[in-house]
Amino acid sequence: MDKLIKYRQIIEQILTEYAAIPYSYGELEYKLIISQYFNSFVLMTMGWENRARVHGCLIHIDILDDKIWIQRDGTEDGIGNDLVKAGVPKDDIVPGFHPPELRKYVEYGVG
Repeated sequence: MDKLIKYRQIIEQILTEYAAIPYSYGELEYKLIISQYFNSFVLMTMGWENRARVHGCLIHIDILDDKIWIQRDGTEDGIGNDLVKAGVPKDDIVPGFHPPELRKYVEYGVG
């Protein structure tokens, strides 16, 4: 199977599982936004909490040059761990939210 297709499927599966987890407070929900044309995946949190509007990005992942770039990771355990468990090599995962000069100190790819 083509690497791009495989990575798209893995990311979509993982984010769909996150989107199915209900919030235990507030009137919040997830919205999964996928652009296969741009190879971009976003999981948004939307709704109301204590009369305040909540609208923010929980996870943002792009596939760039055959690597999975984590642009935003608001999860407790790290989306990178889920990607590794799904079979993605650590060298193909880039923590894009870290400055380039610090990426060499993490266990993933540098981009």
